[in-house]
Amino acid sequence: MSTPILNEEDLWNAVQSRDASRDGEFFYGVMTTGVYCRPSCNSRRALRKNVRFFASTEDAERAGLRPCKRCRPTGAPANVLNQVVHQLARQIDAEPERKLSLEQLAKRAGYSPFHLQRSFKAIIGSSPKEYQTAARVRTLKKELRNEAPVADAIYQAGFGSGSRVYEKADGQLGMTPSEYRSGGKGLTISYASGQTPLGLLMIGATDRGICFLQFGDTAEGLLSELKLQFSAATLQPMPDSSRSEFESWMAALNRHLRGLEPRLDLPLDVRGTAFQLIVWRYLQKVPYGEVRSYAEVAEAIGKPSAARAVARACATNSIALLIPCHRVVRGTGELGGYRWGMQRKRVLLDTERAASKR
Repeated sequence: MSTPILNEEDLWNAVQSRDASRDGEFFYGVMTTGVYCRPSCNSRRALRKNVRFFASTEDAERAGLRPCKRCRPTGAPANVLNQVVHQLARQIDAEPERKLSLEQLAKRAGYSPFHLQRSFKAIIGSSPKEYQTAARVRTLKKELRNEAPVADAIYQAGFGSGSRVYEKADGQLGMTPSEYRSGGKGLTISYASGQTPLGLLMIGATDRGICFLQFGDTAEGLLSELKLQFSAATLQPMPDSSRSEFESWMAALNRHLRGLEPRLDLPLDVRGTAFQLIVWRYLQKVPYGEVRSYAEVAEAIGKPSAARAVARACATNSIALLIPCHRVVRGTGELGGYRWGMQRKRVLLDTERAASKR
């Protein structure tokens, strides 16, 4: 059955131009292959005489056609799904303290929990639960900066109990609420440096993981940078009891820098704003050997107008390699900035590209 509202010439023009704005409005089937598609499908175009138009997927399947595996016409149109996911993200931002299960979010959006989870993570860069935790951490930081009592700040952020905050402190807050409120006073960071194919590197670590990983020309200069970033913390040379662990980290980093170990799995103690954490978490998921533009990262995390803020988040990253900000380039294809030098960025990207082709 042809679509009764729009004429077939108009529909065919939409198919020819792969007009994504018409997705969901109609479908077209290729009778010689037995497949039906969205208007935006990028499959090879069929002859006009073999194409029929349908108002719904049900109409197409009643005609004996099956859904295209490339454009997946039975799912929500990409532009609609993108809007739904970003709307849910805004709702979480507005009420981070509200308890929401994946099932509740899925019901509100009109999708299955599995489909929502997968789509949210693909579009935003984190699961709904991770996104809500980041939003709660942002609220918690705001309350602590306003000198609210720790217990009150925890409650206002929606964590429910102190134990929940301390569970999340390692990867989200970066320190306990009391440490954050005092500017990190009382925190102990051990440091050590070593040589790599890209020059001298220093690692600073708390008992939770690596909080500082940077390249430099001298150990003294790197130590000054560490002191600048963690002015309220107690700094000490890496103790002998942790030397074997440090050596294993350095060995893994050197293998990575030579293209022999694409995935680094070292403990992290990450500190940043809620926005920075979302950007950095997304960067950790950019595949080895691939790059993204600042605009693409902004779009992926649901902040399409925040390309400049993404660039700032990359520039303030204190943990090289483990948070791979070198994989972000300008939209023109130019390398863009890198706080540890353009030559290092170029070598990193070239090494990754070469290793990923082996």
